[in-house]
Amino acid sequence: MFTIIAFVIAAIVSLFGYNAAKRFVRDRLRYVEGAHKFTTPIIAGIGAYLLAIVVVAFLPIVGIGTAIAFALSVAAGAAAGSREVRSGNYPSITSGG
Repeated sequence: MFTIIAFVIAAIVSLFGYNAAKRFVRDRLRYVEGAHKFTTPIIAGIGAYLLAIVVVAFLPIVGIGTAIAFALSVAAGAAAGSREVRSGNYPSITSGG
């Protein structure tokens, strides 16, 4: 039972990390040249891992796998957000509809 709960928590946290990183890079870091370098997703993933490992240390249900999944999803989200900005294929913030 706890395995299923831990898996659901890891999935939700990973989806949140991916969407938040993608949206942040796409909307807030659109004009920052350093956000579109090759190493940026790696650095974001390492930072997310360090943050998640501290949180995981205090939670009894989730483990290091959740921290790794979160870090990988943040790195993938940062890369996807940067890719959207470079391609120009992203929704406009100012579109009213």
